[in-house]
Order: sequence, then C-alpha cells, then structure tokens
Amino acid sequence: MTIDVRKPMLSLMLTAALTAPATTISPDATDEALINPGMGLVHYAYSSRIWAYDTGLEPGDTLDGIVPGTSVAYMRLPWSYLEPEEGVYRWDILDVKARPWIAAGKKVAFRVAVMDHTLNSIPDWAMKAGVKGTWRHYRNDPKRTEWFEPEWDDPILLAKHEAFLRAFAERWDGNPDVAFVDVGSFGAFGEGHSRGLKAIRREPGGEERFNRLAKIHLDLFRRCLPNTYLVVSDDIGDGWCPDEDHPLMAYARKLGIGFRDDSIFCYGRSHCWTHAGWARKFAKTSPVVVETGHHVRLHKAGGGDAAEEKWFPEMILQNIVAYQASYYAVQSFPKHMWKTHAHLWRDLARRIGYRLELRNVRFPDAVRAGEPVEIVSTWVNVGVAPLHAGASLAWNLLDDRGVVVWSFVDPEFDFRTLEPTLEDGEKPVEVVSPCTFGYTAQVPNNGNDAILNWCIQNNQDDPGKTVALLKPGVYTLAVSVGRNDGKPEIALPLEGGVGRVYPVGRISVVE
Repeated sequence: MTIDVRKPMLSLMLTAALTAPATTISPDATDEALINPGMGLVHYAYSSRIWAYDTGLEPGDTLDGIVPGTSVAYMRLPWSYLEPEEGVYRWDILDVKARPWIAAGKKVAFRVAVMDHTLNSIPDWAMKAGVKGTWRHYRNDPKRTEWFEPEWDDPILLAKHEAFLRAFAERWDGNPDVAFVDVGSFGAFGEGHSRGLKAIRREPGGEERFNRLAKIHLDLFRRCLPNTYLVVSDDIGDGWCPDEDHPLMAYARKLGIGFRDDSIFCYGRSHCWTHAGWARKFAKTSPVVVETGHHVRLHKAGGGDAAEEKWFPEMILQNIVAYQASYYAVQSFPKHMWKTHAHLWRDLARRIGYRLELRNVRFPDAVRAGEPVEIVSTWVNVGVAPLHAGASLAWNLLDDRGVVVWSFVDPEFDFRTLEPTLEDGEKPVEVVSPCTFGYTAQVPNNGNDAILNWCIQNNQDDPGKTVALLKPGVYTLAVSVGRNDGKPEIALPLEGGVGRVYPVGRISVVE
C-alpha cells in the first residue's frame, strides 16, 4: 500500500502558515487624559463648605472641558447639613452634585465630619440629646469663633452617628458609582487630630487611649459600610513618622481600609509630605488618595495669603511617585487651578493611577476558524500605581460595521500583575494569549428534533448540515481590557477606539 504523504504535509504547511505570527504592529500611544475606574483627579464639589469649590461652574459641569482627567466629584460636608432633624435626611444636597457625574460615567466620593471650623458639625437635635464635649476657639485663638469638640467615645454621639451612617449606607454602601468614602467621624474635619486628642496623646498611657478611640471609629465605619472602599486620613497616626509603620495604619489595613494624605504642602518645602512610607504599604493592595492643601491659600503667586510660599507644583509629580497615588485631589477652584498650572494638570492626569500602554502586538495574517492561534503583545503600565481591581485582556474581531462578531478573553493574564513605572523605570511584560476565533458544529439530524423538522418541511431558516458561528472573511482585530466576561471597562491611550475597543490591524478568517 502506498501512502501519499503530500496531503498531510500540505495540511501541516497550511496550518503553520495560518498560525505563525505574520504581522507586528507598534501603535503610538496618545497623550489624552483617560477616565478609568479606581483612579483619576478629584474635584471638590463641597470642601467643608456648601459653596466651595463648585462656585463659578455651570450646573451639571463635570470638568471635561476644564480639567481633563477629573473622574471623581468629592463631597465633604458637616453632618448637620445632611440630618437637620433626627431621621430627616437631605440626600438631595448630595444628589444635585452626584447625578451629573454619575450620568457622565464618573464616580462620587464622600466625607461627613462631626467637627468642623465653619459651623458646629453635630446637628442641634443631637447636641440637645446630650452629646458631651468642649467648646474651643479655632486654633486656640480667643478672637476666633468657637467650635465644638465632642468626647470621641461619647455613647450618645456614637449611637446617633451610627444611625446616620446606616441610613447613608442604604443609598451608597456597595454602590458602584462610589469611588471611596472617608472615615470622617474622628477628629477635626475627620482627620484624626484636635486640641483634645493632642492633649490625650501627651498623657501617660495616652497613645494607647488615643488608639482605642480611633479604633472605635474605624470599626464603626467598617460595620456600617461593609461593601464600600473606605479610606482614613494619615493624621490619625503620628504626624511625623515618615517610614515606620503605625499600629493604627496596620489596623486599618487589617480592616481593608485604605489610605489618604490630608494634606501635602501645609508645612513648607522641607516637609511637603511625611508619609510616603505608609502610603506605599497601602498601595500594594488598595488605591491611595492624596489631597493638597488649599491651592488658593498656599500659592502666593496665585493670590494666596499664606505667610510663606507653600505651593511647589514641580514637586507634585514627585509626590505621586513617592505615594504611588491613584487619586489626586487639589483643593481649588477648577478654572483658577487650570489657569495657573494647566501644564501640570495635563502631566498629572497622564501619570496618576495606572495607564496601560500597548507597545506592540504580533498576530497571524490569517487564522482557520475554530483552530487555536497565539497573539503576542507587550504591555507597560506607565502610571504610578497598580490596577488594583485587576482586568482581563480580550482580543476581538470587528466586521466592517464595527460590530464585535467574536471575542476571546485571555484565560490567564491579569493586568493587576503589571507593575507601575516608578524610580526604577518601566517594566514591560510580554503576554502570549491563546485564542480561538469561530466555532463550527455539525447539525445532528436523527429525526427527533421537531424544530429542525419544521425548518426543513417549511423550507425556512434551515441551518443545513453545519453551522459556522463566524463566517469566513477579513476582520479588524481589536483589543480591549475589562471584565473577565469580555466587557470592556478600561480606556487605553490608543487611537480609534469605540466603546473602549481599539483596532490594531486586519486578520483573515478562513474555513
């Protein structure tokens, strides 16, 4: 018997031709500011004041045309605004700011404080219920207005505020439109410091007592908002511990609470920030939030009235690297901020958080429907923080209408593993994605399928003997990053994307 080896050899050659990488594309990265989950610039819609910093903006403005890359509207308000009567909540004060941002595909964030210098943050009805505390002059200056500091473990305070937080949680806990919520019930402005707390820390055994009080409030927020990303101010720890860990920081991490710095640029150039060591410990697992001091006060060239210049824009890009920051909040009026430092905000928007660049991709010119192929791509995270939530890589085929007709998700690679670009430079990763495009199946016809019999008998919608879910033809190969079910969620700095799906080349599918 003679065996003709030419047919199997021809088949092997054709298979090799169809599966070998034949095209390499190195797309140019754009410099646009991207809006992505878990990162971005933060706008103070309310900054402890009902009017700042939205003054000067039109209702519903989400800053797309003013400060590109702004992804979060942040609302910091005293408790007394939101619960003027016990059990009566003014959520509309939050909604009026939140809804335009949510409609634009952006996020919101909150802090509700129980101590603030502009007015008594504890509602009058709660004060009348017997919250214990002390009236003090702001900055201990008798010429300044008094503000009320509660006893931080007062049972009436804790019970009333917990009831408020539980009502707040009914709206916002686990809400996908919420980027983060600050632990805001401990200390002045919710920052974990006050005249009374400083006095406690100076007492014998005071640090232990302070930590006990702080944990009460950390536990309160975690209990009331179990499904929300919470962050706590760095000031809850010692203000001048740049590197050593702190027991409260470790406790916050144990509870799954993240880190924010309130605020950099408050103490002059020699102490622009002090907690980069803490921030980096948190940045391994969760997004870090950085807040600057009030730009309009600290920047003397911009009209600020600080006794000395405390605004150093050239150091902001150093700060986001030092902290591996995912969110950056500048306390300022957006138009004034852009007018004075537009170039800085452009650079900041391109470095904050994560930024995934596709450096090159190799793929075959042609593939056989239903047979495995490999697509090899190289990625770099040029941002300063990891993509903490993770994301999957998908390769899609688009028809000439731009419709996704096939999508294959890499079953192994997670963008969470892509390291950010820090002091030691870029860390490119090559990803080999096993893909299969198309599926062809026989149509079983044993006479028992009533639906198939109807199709044949009526000569209508007869599938024939085989069904091909992807027709032969030339398609656009496109990349997307998002959920492991293939839904695109991450914007990439690539041209031509529609719905966060980005074309990279053309590929033929043959039977």
